[in-house]
Amino acid sequence: MVVGVGIIEVHIHESRSLKEKRGVMKSLIRRTQNEFNISIAEVDGHENWKRGVIGFAVVGNDRGFVDSKMERVLHFVENLHLAEVVNVRREITNYSDMTGRYDGGALPDGFQES
Repeated sequence: MVVGVGIIEVHIHESRSLKEKRGVMKSLIRRTQNEFNISIAEVDGHENWKRGVIGFAVVGNDRGFVDSKMERVLHFVENLHLAEVVNVRREITNYSDMTGRYDGGALPDGFQES
């Protein structure tokens, strides 16, 4: 299993209030979610009416697929021209053989045998 996590920080130039900012963020999130069927939400910057931070996740079984989809999401957000993308952070993690049974080795923090 391959999991990609992205953080997109945006600046909303035309926003003059939290209400206007919320409208832009909701539109950006809804349109991106509808286009790509991904998990996406505003994760920070809630009280700043010019700045928004969006987190999203992509899950798949192929690193190339996850990387490509994350890249397409980033380009889509930029091309909406609803807000300026000012910073992007991405991380892709490969979880190999998570379907196997416990083999006696130490389990990673937060994982338990079921």
